[in-house]
Amino acid sequence: MKVKAQAKYVRASDKKVRYVADQIKGKPAKEAMVMLSFLPHWGAKLLSKVLKSAVANAKHNYKLSDENLFVSQVLIDRATPYKRFHPRARGSAFPILKRQSHITLYLEEAKSGAKSPP
Repeated sequence: MKVKAQAKYVRASDKKVRYVADQIKGKPAKEAMVMLSFLPHWGAKLLSKVLKSAVANAKHNYKLSDENLFVSQVLIDRATPYKRFHPRARGSAFPILKRQSHITLYLEEAKSGAKSPP
């Protein structure tokens, strides 16, 4: 059974968050949480919040134990950027794009007796 958690319109570039997301794919949920707490990237803090939410969803909604959960899939999509303009010489303008992203994280339960994902 897949458990899903999402964070939409997060103020971080999709490239920067994807770098951290690639490091936790396929890891058990507890190990991924520890790994995210020690990574120095801003995306690690954002992914940590989404992972906590997914684990809470699994416990509350599906009555799953957090011991057997692992990160099966992490999707980082580009969201609509904020558009700002910086004034330049002779009345022209220079566009500034403040990028955003959508984070979707899926957890799955490992088969009973197996500590690692299938």
